[in-house]
Amino acid sequence: MKKAKVIEEQFFKYLLGFFTYSLILILFFIVYEIAKKGIPALSWEMITQVPKGGFYFGKEGGIYNAILGSLYLALGASLISIAVSLPVALFMNISMVRHEKILGAIRLVLDLLWGVPPIVYGAFAFSIMIIFGLKASLLAGILTVAFLIMPVMIRAMDEVLKNIPVGLFESTLSLGATRFEVAGIFFRQALPGIATAFLLGFAKGIGDTAAVLFTAGYTDYVPDSLVQPAATLPLAIFYQLSSPIEEVKARAYAAAVVLTLLILAISIVSRYLSSKVSKNTVL
Repeated sequence: MKKAKVIEEQFFKYLLGFFTYSLILILFFIVYEIAKKGIPALSWEMITQVPKGGFYFGKEGGIYNAILGSLYLALGASLISIAVSLPVALFMNISMVRHEKILGAIRLVLDLLWGVPPIVYGAFAFSIMIIFGLKASLLAGILTVAFLIMPVMIRAMDEVLKNIPVGLFESTLSLGATRFEVAGIFFRQALPGIATAFLLGFAKGIGDTAAVLFTAGYTDYVPDSLVQPAATLPLAIFYQLSSPIEEVKARAYAAAVVLTLLILAISIVSRYLSSKVSKNTVL
């Protein structure tokens, strides 16, 4: 009996190890393929010039419009989202803490919204735009992505806030602190998680394609205002990779390399900020 348990334990150990290393191998293969085709296409002109002659047929120019468009869209959506998500997460864990059933229902709804495919958000936003006669624009893309990443931010902050010791909440109230002051204390304690949630939403926003496919539009130029269409790196990859012209495909792979590096940089910064800010908490 004991030998059977040892065999079972070893079997699942090696099975889990196989899947883990397989995923790592697949990840390195994807990164290798992107780097092999994208790095030779990268140059100073590629990241500082807009496409010339059209993004689909033009052989010259770069992806400067897509880089700035992605940053504008992701940053704008993240700022709007955190402005809504942080008060909601604090309210859930301070004012709603005694209403467990309602709080559970709210978390369930947020989980469901988190699982909704981005294309559904894009299609819904597009239908609203049709009703009001609006055109694809940077603002429409920002709002769509903001609604997309909002459940992610709220749940990420919620998971951090609900792990704050109950004793801290009770002791601050017993000292006569208002709920607004308690929210300030909770904010300080959850700051590493809040920073991580913001960067998580930013990374999801900058890498999303489906949600902005119908809402942000596409252009060869950098938008001068919120009502103009905007190119993004995922859409640059999506459109240009299907071009029959090799130089245009090279731009797509260069955009893939830049997007991968941006996501990697965000992940590193997220871990760094989390480790630095966590030194100021007393959890």
